Amino acid sequence: MSSKMIFVNLPVTDLGRSKNFYEALGWKVNDDFTDDNAACIVVDDNICLMLLTHGHFATFSRRPIADTRAATGAAYALSLSSAEEVDRLTAAAVAAGGTEEINTDKQAQEAQVGMHGRTFLDPDGHQWEPFYMDYPGA
Repeated sequence: MSSKMIFVNLPVTDLGRSKNFYEALGWKVNDDFTDDNAACIVVDDNICLMLLTHGHFATFSRRPIADTRAATGAAYALSLSSAEEVDRLTAAAVAAGGTEEINTDKQAQEAQVGMHGRTFLDPDGHQWEPFYMDYPGA
């Protein structure tokens, strides 16, 4: 296991639906850390999502769980290796029941700096922003 990893804890209303959604993106479930309250979704060697039922997520904080369908609490930007990979991931998300949000002003700003990005929401309204940027000198 890597010495540094990111685990993003996401509250979900239907654990099975959420697992199916993220598996449809090509990400894998780690059964060692999955039960009736939580599912570990492996994005890559250093990034995992912990999908947590609302009841289980509530044990992590005394504050109420945000309604991510009504308001944005965070945007999860994910750097990918090509514009085509961004488009494939977004298409897979939409096909699996996600919703694409299109902001033409944002896309124009990104294009000016050589960036290609898209935005989609998972079934619980969590906002994902896959992007590709050809970094000079990389």
